[in-house]
Amino acid sequence: MFDPDIAPSGTLLGLLQRGRGDGTLHALAAPRAEALAALNDSVLRDPRRDWQVENRSLYYARLYMQLDGGLEEIERHLFHPDDRIDTGEERTGLALAVLGHLAAYGRDAARLLLRSYAAVGSNWRWALDELALRDDDAGLMTLAPAVLARFPDTEEGRAELAAAVRDAFEPRPWRLWAEDPRYGVRLAAAGEQGSFDRWQRQLRPRGPRPGWSVTEVLEWAEQDLDLRPGERRHIAAARCLAAVVGPEDRPEVLRAARSGPDAARAAALHHLAERGDPDVLDLIEIAAVDPVSSESLVSAALASFERMRSVAAVERSRVWARRQDRLGASAAAMLARRGAKRDTELVLAALRRTVREAGPDADALWELVDGAGRLGVGCAAPVLRHIYRETSSSHLRGRAAGALAVTDPGFAAGFAVECLWDCEETTRELAARHAATGDDRVVEQLRRLAADPAEEAEVQTAVRSRFGPDASAV
Repeated sequence: MFDPDIAPSGTLLGLLQRGRGDGTLHALAAPRAEALAALNDSVLRDPRRDWQVENRSLYYARLYMQLDGGLEEIERHLFHPDDRIDTGEERTGLALAVLGHLAAYGRDAARLLLRSYAAVGSNWRWALDELALRDDDAGLMTLAPAVLARFPDTEEGRAELAAAVRDAFEPRPWRLWAEDPRYGVRLAAAGEQGSFDRWQRQLRPRGPRPGWSVTEVLEWAEQDLDLRPGERRHIAAARCLAAVVGPEDRPEVLRAARSGPDAARAAALHHLAERGDPDVLDLIEIAAVDPVSSESLVSAALASFERMRSVAAVERSRVWARRQDRLGASAAAMLARRGAKRDTELVLAALRRTVREAGPDADALWELVDGAGRLGVGCAAPVLRHIYRETSSSHLRGRAAGALAVTDPGFAAGFAVECLWDCEETTRELAARHAATGDDRVVEQLRRLAADPAEEAEVQTAVRSRFGPDASAV
């Protein structure tokens, strides 16, 4: 996760960076040079808040096709000297994924560019994965010498090759090369080494052993944490507690949850919450609101509470949701997930407060937006529209669209139309089911999505549901 520089939502660049459907529509109406400049900026400076889960590549590739955009800027970016220094996948991953889609659309220049980068680029694995899905056997075979040359015939090189073969996201190129007598022996040895490495890891578990007591599990939860900062061992320890705790051990677990060291305390809270212990809600409140509690303990306590499914947890949420702190935010999220109509005002108040205090990208909004839709909070439509327009997260925008479909009577003729061009397939699927067909653009885009081989099956299924005997307008 990182915080990209996002342009205002009312600009063409801001729309494209967010992956909004209006970005495509505005780009097609703008001067071509301006549209291509904004498109290249979006592709070369990845705008996603979480580049590993948010979709943009198909969205941008389609716009390149519609604008008949050249690939010169992408080529300069991939082969820039910075590629030798900044080898992180986030620098080039989006551009390579866009080239992959363009290759699938028949752009030979994109395929050749991927081959060139796979041969010499630092993020060659990503390029090779894209080619594994789109290139022919002959094209992949031409890459074997360059790729295998990255792994010298030394002990370290052989280990790196074994790891590359073992961890390949798309194994097709490696299997193809293994069938060639020139590379078969070497790749067979690499494959065997990868299997051996997995077996060795299985023989060296670091966790608890059968026969451990509650005390030993809690002690293990604390071991070596200073050597492994950020490790969430308390969750594994809680699973171990589930196997060893008996009725006679409850007092020891309660003591650990009330006053033990942080990791042991977090493990005990997690264990008690999983079992709906009658004392756990009080213990969670103590851990979450105590000013001397560490950040890791507060987060673990709230996570334990948020996993609870009991009636008692929902009832306590109605008390805590009025608080102006993190415990109140977790309680409001609980009501958004599991509350009833009577909790509408609490969820709406938390939604408005979160947007006002933390902005349209706050993590807490995800549950609250879903809850506004689940509970059908009609008065939430204005704030949901604000989140839809302003958030830089395409996933959160999709959730806001889903909530608007329930709470906003104007959704079908409004945001649902632009959602047909959205970067997220779940949002396009929602739009395909709701967009009013009075707009000629809707009918045309529905037909385009139905015919596009790159479109997700769920979206095309939703589109086809509009082409039935009762859908004469389509």
